[in-house]
Amino acid sequence: MTKETFTELIMANEEILYKVGMSMLKNETDVQDAVQTAVLTAFEKLSTLKCEEYFRTWLIRILINVCNKQLRQRKRRAEFMDNHGVTTSSAEDVEVRAAVEALPLKIRQVIILYYSERFTTKEIGEILRIPKGTVLSRLDRGRKLLKMELE
Repeated sequence: MTKETFTELIMANEEILYKVGMSMLKNETDVQDAVQTAVLTAFEKLSTLKCEEYFRTWLIRILINVCNKQLRQRKRRAEFMDNHGVTTSSAEDVEVRAAVEALPLKIRQVIILYYSERFTTKEIGEILRIPKGTVLSRLDRGRKLLKMELE
């Protein structure tokens, strides 16, 4: 893969990287750092990508690993940041976003990847390295929790 192709693919996936990072870290500055680190890591490890068609999945997996590392470090330092930086267009959007943000991380990841980013359950399983059945059960659990929260 050439540097130009790599750059084009990064630019094409910029929005999803931001959304996935924001869903996990909930802090603009941390998300920017995580995305930059993930892109740098991807560039350095580009030779490990076996098939270019999986670039997007591979890149998101790198970002998730970077975000998880940041969350572990944050937990160790006991810093609790609650800067969502989310703008919405209606009161209903605010309510739904708040309900999604309140979900446990593992369930929230699956809900966002499925509904916001339109990944299939198989793709989500590959990204998160979990079985498809686990993806389905987290989707089901997330729907039930959202329904309870929004009723």
